[in-house]
Amino acid sequence: MNDSPGWASPGSAPSDGQETGIPRPSSPVDGTDPAGQWSPAQPPPGQWSPPSAPGQGPGAPPPAPGWGGMPQQGGPGWGGPPPAAKPGVIPLRPLGVGEILDGAVSTMRTHWRTVLGVSLTVSVIAEIVVILVQRYLLPAPKSVDPNAVGAEALRQATDSAQSQLITSAPGTLIAMIATLITTSVLTVVISRSVIGRGVTFREAWAEARPRLLPLLGLTLLLSLMSAGIMAAGLVPGLLLGSGAGGLALTFLGFVAACAVVLWLMVRFTLAAPALMLERQPVLTALRRSAKLVKGSWWRTFGILALTYVLVIIVTLIITIPFGIIAVTVDSEGLSEFLNSSATDFGWPFLIVTGIGEVIISTLAYPFTAGVMALLYVDQRIRREALDLDLARAAGVPGYDDTPRS
Repeated sequence: MNDSPGWASPGSAPSDGQETGIPRPSSPVDGTDPAGQWSPAQPPPGQWSPPSAPGQGPGAPPPAPGWGGMPQQGGPGWGGPPPAAKPGVIPLRPLGVGEILDGAVSTMRTHWRTVLGVSLTVSVIAEIVVILVQRYLLPAPKSVDPNAVGAEALRQATDSAQSQLITSAPGTLIAMIATLITTSVLTVVISRSVIGRGVTFREAWAEARPRLLPLLGLTLLLSLMSAGIMAAGLVPGLLLGSGAGGLALTFLGFVAACAVVLWLMVRFTLAAPALMLERQPVLTALRRSAKLVKGSWWRTFGILALTYVLVIIVTLIITIPFGIIAVTVDSEGLSEFLNSSATDFGWPFLIVTGIGEVIISTLAYPFTAGVMALLYVDQRIRREALDLDLARAAGVPGYDDTPRS
């Protein structure tokens, strides 16, 4: 593990050139050495039996499976392995899918003041800016005549698509900035919660602020990479024109580009936690993510897919009732909507839908950030024995501060 950079918060695996020993459990507190403590008088072979549970002995009814009524886990008469230490929101061992999701929710519940305070504040500010931009700076959406045919229908559809792209760009940019801020701060909070330590917003912000620009650079690099791949897949078909061959090549290029982008995004999904927690530059964080995900691409993809499915379900549960209320409250927008003309909703619609968006963002930001951070921790536990460092950082009994050998 000497090629594994450290985790700056809260405990780290060694960086290059540092000591690489593995902390071992300390000796028994009474100073005895278990070696050589066997009694010289041993029972004859085949006649040893486990100790009886309280209230049991000769003539007592047979005990339940395991010792003292505990279920067997390691074989007849033996208990299972000792449970892993759990100083924080997760046990310090390789995690299952449910434990990763539960750890993200537990962090929100345990440190709700900091977690929800950060996500709610950023969501409210971002949504206010989006509403003001939509109301005063963006042009009105262009209408499409449902009776148009031929070249006119194609022209109107193209103009409408361009209008939608222009109107959605500011909201996308604001959402990206909001995601960067919340992800950076919440990653720090989650990293501390793993070892059972709380953190205030001031402390989390002080630790996350120096990493905002590198995190922005990472986000822009991944966005440009995705855009470049999509362009490379679509341009050849578009150059052939609107014939059957051009359309077929465009479709195939689109599918291939989506597959490549998906593969790369999963491969680099742990770059942001590595950048935040290991204080790595952008390119090194990308390499770290690729190394951690290697051999676990499908597992990582499945966890991410499940996470976003849950987020989509929550989004629909909140969006649908707020959308109905917003359209109902805005009577002018409702009449335009029913008349199939260009819908220009007013302040009531924007305010009600904005409240719904704030609720969604407040819940989604910490959940997705928690899953990403815990997935990173899980991969490092599996590959680099990070659980030993975390147990030592949390002060778990039985782990000393001796250097790794």
